[in-house]
Amino acid sequence: MFRKYILPWLVLVTYKLLSWTWRTQVIESEELKQDLADKKPIIFAHWHGDELSIVQLVSRYKLSTMTSMSKDGQLIDFVIRKLGGVTSKGSSSRGSVSALKGLIRLCRSGHPSSMAVDGPRGPIYKVKPGVFELSLLTKARIYPAGIACVSRIDFPKSWNKTFLPKPFAKIVVNLDKPMAIVTKQERNDFDKLSKTLENMLNDARQKAVKLIAKPKNQVIA
Repeated sequence: MFRKYILPWLVLVTYKLLSWTWRTQVIESEELKQDLADKKPIIFAHWHGDELSIVQLVSRYKLSTMTSMSKDGQLIDFVIRKLGGVTSKGSSSRGSVSALKGLIRLCRSGHPSSMAVDGPRGPIYKVKPGVFELSLLTKARIYPAGIACVSRIDFPKSWNKTFLPKPFAKIVVNLDKPMAIVTKQERNDFDKLSKTLENMLNDARQKAVKLIAKPKNQVIA
């Protein structure tokens, strides 16, 4: 009873109260602004560990994402849906293909997709093929999301390096210049694609780290 009905609401209320205190600055590239205005399919790519900072963007962008069928995954699923997002359920061992198909439908229907590209089981900071399949099938550009946070609780023993911003933490979310829509020919060179996106994600994070210490009206080139 507690886990099924009470805990999800406790998690939701706690997250909303906590996120309301955060001082979050979202940096949108000019390409993203144009794609949003044109209502084109969009993919936000991020590293595992950044999820708790990304979830606050669900309401802003009406995000779609895949969630795990595990108990913890269903807690996240509940929070995302209550914040106005949409989900497709699956995991690497159960329902991964159907979950990706569901995410494709959601992305095509106008919900920007958010994906932890080094999951669901790692290794950390190594891109998996799913994001490129999603780009190919939805004709969506991939926007690397770089996150920086001042004042946070780290969980170093977790494989995905999860962190939780503290109350009133300063957060920068840098939605950087996109990776072009993946073609069928490019899909065959996974090593090149993954290395390119890994470099873009790391660069987006470094820009966020630099930006977090600067006034809002200064731009990092």
